[in-house]
Amino acid sequence: MIERLEATLKRYNEIISELSTPEVIQDIKKMTELSREQTRLTETVELYKKYKKLVDNIEEDKELLKDLELGEFAKEELNNLNKEKEEIEDKFRVLLLPHDPNDEKNVIVEIKGAAGGDEANIFAGDLFDMYTKYAGREGWQIDVTNSIEGAAGGFTNIEFMVKGESVYSKLKYESGAHRVQRVPATESQGRVHTSTATVLVMPEADDFDFELDESEVRIDITRSSGCGGQGVNTTDSAVRLTHIPTGIIVYSQTERSQIKNKEKAFKILKARLYDLKLREKEEAEGAVRRSKIGTGDRSEKIRTYNYPQNRLTDHRIGFTSMNLDRIMDGDLGVVIEALINEDQKRKLEGEENL
Repeated sequence: MIERLEATLKRYNEIISELSTPEVIQDIKKMTELSREQTRLTETVELYKKYKKLVDNIEEDKELLKDLELGEFAKEELNNLNKEKEEIEDKFRVLLLPHDPNDEKNVIVEIKGAAGGDEANIFAGDLFDMYTKYAGREGWQIDVTNSIEGAAGGFTNIEFMVKGESVYSKLKYESGAHRVQRVPATESQGRVHTSTATVLVMPEADDFDFELDESEVRIDITRSSGCGGQGVNTTDSAVRLTHIPTGIIVYSQTERSQIKNKEKAFKILKARLYDLKLREKEEAEGAVRRSKIGTGDRSEKIRTYNYPQNRLTDHRIGFTSMNLDRIMDGDLGVVIEALINEDQKRKLEGEENL
């Protein structure tokens, strides 16, 4: 472990030196990559510096044990320092786990009403509200890029960007089928129905993550409908992009400006193609996907929201909370934390079995 920490410290110092060179200052791509790597390593480096001082203090106290006057004091302090050392070593085991290079990125989320008709669309709207409130607690921003409202409320489809610090590291566990059990507002007999909505979370793709050949993209300009306000609907401002090789289609219509809608649409398209590239890579690696929490596929049933019993269950890790009302009000962090802890546990077990 110490060898890996020394290597991390060496790399951190190399990055600081590189960031001040004229070659890097003039290369935006390289500077961005190095700055991200520096940010990612900072916590480990700062903790390692603290750890080294702690080890020095432990060695000093060991010498003081021989002192007749200070020996008892040194013994008590040594116990506390050793305990703190063990706690830091536990943190290192997590910090030194393989890093997901997308964790610090913003995300693009798509929610669709699935099985259950109007109730599925209403639930899709409830999930959007939950993520909006959770984003507010985290200090993130949400920017809707496209939405189609359901006839009885909610959305048949809504796409939005979430911008902030390390968004993907937390929301990446949300992809899959979310199932709701409750009495719909449209139900006259008081019967509990089961409906589903699907969620897809994709990391935002940087220009150097994925190079898009724009000659392979067909751009159509259409009249906006259904969102953005009356002013939008009077102009041809909506943009639809079709990626010809894959057939992927994206649509953006929330801005009054055609230029801004085009910019958003290209961000979404790049994210979709980058996500496709990541999935193909994971399929090729095989074992990586099997060790993950869930497959990340939209069809995988990941969670049940039982309203009559105020219960949420995440089926991938066997997590249950009897505070569904609080979670839907934005307290999603308790679920995310449980998923992160289980993910780290599985990775640690995988490291130990190597």
